[in-house]
Amino acid sequence: MIQQLGVGVAITGSGSAIPTVSLDNHQLCELVETNDEWITSRTGIRERRIAATESVSDLATVAAQNAIAMAGISPTDLDLIILATSTADDLFGSASSIQFRLGATKAVAFDLTAACSGFVFALATASQFIRTGVYQNVLVIGADILSRWVDWSDRKTCVLFGDGAGAVVMQASTSDRLLGFELKSDGTQHQSLNLAYKPQPKELVADVTVQEGSYQPITMNGKEIYRFAVQKVPEVLEKALFRANMSVDQIDWLILHQANQRILDAVAQRLNIPADKVISNLANYGNTSAASIPLALDEAVREGKIKQGDVIATSGFGAGLTWGAAIFQWGR
Repeated sequence: MIQQLGVGVAITGSGSAIPTVSLDNHQLCELVETNDEWITSRTGIRERRIAATESVSDLATVAAQNAIAMAGISPTDLDLIILATSTADDLFGSASSIQFRLGATKAVAFDLTAACSGFVFALATASQFIRTGVYQNVLVIGADILSRWVDWSDRKTCVLFGDGAGAVVMQASTSDRLLGFELKSDGTQHQSLNLAYKPQPKELVADVTVQEGSYQPITMNGKEIYRFAVQKVPEVLEKALFRANMSVDQIDWLILHQANQRILDAVAQRLNIPADKVISNLANYGNTSAASIPLALDEAVREGKIKQGDVIATSGFGAGLTWGAAIFQWGR
């Protein structure tokens, strides 16, 4: 049923899922020349989950089921499923597989790729379908298995990444709880963080060659990404707050993409947000890309930290380079 224009958006349920296998810093010392103190002091990460048997669709489906249950709806109520991922099980997309697994027979489903900004970009995208009255119930999932694409002999990157999934249900509402957002991209710095295609020439017939291949492992210029995040994330959060007609002191919780504890600390300090308002779980999960924000959100909600009506400021940032922020109130 088509809703009238100007309908509001509420985020009514969250869910998450993590692989069963964990890999801590001491175990990483068996792979590369590093130590727990070095990793922890530079990143804040102590362990990460590794998908030894699980697929992106496996983790995303469980996270989605948990979010749907919290929202108090059934899969057949869903109109749209957006999967934010850079590591789909199928290069053609994994959202439809998740739709089938859920039994969400009425929902259209598609993938969205914006790396570590993916969840925030998907949140903004979903809100447009709701606000224009096209859909009423939208499932947004952030899920990534970056362990597939890590060079486990590169200590600059292998210590950072983990696997997981998080999801939220967004619903049409008489009151608008998505208060403001801002999205940004800058392709001039795209080389700073890559998971690049690796071509292998193959001659089919005389004078006709195709480029077969897979993908290279993740490469990253850590210093550039840190500099980019510390500068751009506070700016985009301030712009999102401006769009929401709110000030920093009205924020109850800050949930940033869980990339590096030093980035989380620097952004909070620049915005004068107290440390006790910053949600951080990267010590246990590492950088889970598009999954990191909804995974942290769901954990905080289920622990009773985040309560109905709390104002949450969130920001994703990463490859592209892309970054964005959203301000929303939790719950109906």
